[in-house]
Amino acid sequence: MAYYITKLIITALLIVLISEIAKKSSLIGAMLAAIPLVSILAMTWMYIDTNDSSSAVEFSSRIVWLIAPSMTLFIVFPILIKKGFLFYPSMVISILMTAVAYYSVILILGKFGVKL
Repeated sequence: MAYYITKLIITALLIVLISEIAKKSSLIGAMLAAIPLVSILAMTWMYIDTNDSSSAVEFSSRIVWLIAPSMTLFIVFPILIKKGFLFYPSMVISILMTAVAYYSVILILGKFGVKL
């Protein structure tokens, strides 16, 4: 149980740290957020949990296919804000559109024999 609490604390601290840095400098905050910290942490925790790097390799290989559809959020959100949408509706719409993009990529890749 202490291990899971440690994982939660480390992960939460990194997210809070990045958001606090972003308040002072959006550029530095964006650079830190652009580093795939969540993926790095997930792969690290998977390796620590299993002592086997193959699950981390499989995980990272699948991430590669999902990078492009994840950009949907970062493209749609600022467009909606600039069009006058409020923050929360813009975020919800962007997330939904990103989910559709993920689903579409997974479906299309599946038709080409790539199984995620």
